[in-house]
Amino acid sequence: MQNIVVLTGGVGGARFLEGMRAAFPDAQITAIVNTADDLWVFGVRVCPDLDSVMYTLGGGIDPERRWGRQDETWNAREELERYGEPEAWFGLGDRDLATHLVRSDRLRRGATLSQVTDELCERWRPGIRLVPMTDDEVATRLVVETPEGESDVHFQEYWIRYRAQVPIRSLRYEGIESAAPAPGVAEAVEGADVIVVAPSNPIVSIAPILAVPGMRELLRTAAAPVVGVSPIIAGGHVRGMADQLLGGLGLEVSAAGVAEFHGARSGGGVLDAWLVDTADAGTVSRIESAGIAARAVPLYMSDDDTTRALAEDALELARPLAGER
Repeated sequence: MQNIVVLTGGVGGARFLEGMRAAFPDAQITAIVNTADDLWVFGVRVCPDLDSVMYTLGGGIDPERRWGRQDETWNAREELERYGEPEAWFGLGDRDLATHLVRSDRLRRGATLSQVTDELCERWRPGIRLVPMTDDEVATRLVVETPEGESDVHFQEYWIRYRAQVPIRSLRYEGIESAAPAPGVAEAVEGADVIVVAPSNPIVSIAPILAVPGMRELLRTAAAPVVGVSPIIAGGHVRGMADQLLGGLGLEVSAAGVAEFHGARSGGGVLDAWLVDTADAGTVSRIESAGIAARAVPLYMSDDDTTRALAEDALELARPLAGER
């Protein structure tokens, strides 16, 4: 399996890609990265998931937060707060700001997000190819109940300003209807030996990728098996806010619940197989009854060895399925 495609976003997805790169150094790995978290703020285009993956694989991520730049300073943010800017809740680090300025300048000059991503990666050398899910602007927006009343907010505002602590009334991917897969997405999926759904947030990282028009059809008709890794262990998320979003939208917060949310390819969904943690071994039969092959393995990516082992487990689960496609 030399051509590997990973659908990914967020901290968990970036960490998983580290393991995939370490486990299969000679493979051609393409990461199709969520861009529905992206936003314009203070005149610059911020791409949180693309940057988290790029910085993580390029050695520039903050090792404690697992987002933003290492050795970051916050002078610009502090000045914005002093000016009383209402969007100062969005923390632009000084080092990180340079990336956003370069990206925004290139976009204003007519470059596509895919082209800018390639250019930025020339510096960071992530060792795998990063492809935005789309070059079109898409935004995850939520209607939430704030102390001031019902409000329509960008996902970043829900996550950072409100710390994912306000009730969710609805969620949508603004602009998704007119979006198209970015150049390279179809070619990567069609040429893949295996497609992996990373242990990323199912609602705001993976679902937006799958919502891009044409993406589900690409996956359903791909020759490669699609294997996913649960972001939920023992009824809770490892990092992030998957349980708040799943629960807030009335979805089951469990490894089996997320597998059923994505669905089996044989039934019109996207999965052929699903990895759950050993703590959720009791759900394997339920997942398999839904038409998805399942296996329980350790999912905690606590160090480099366990992260690499998880990547190996994902491909091991996919291998016997490859001949069935």
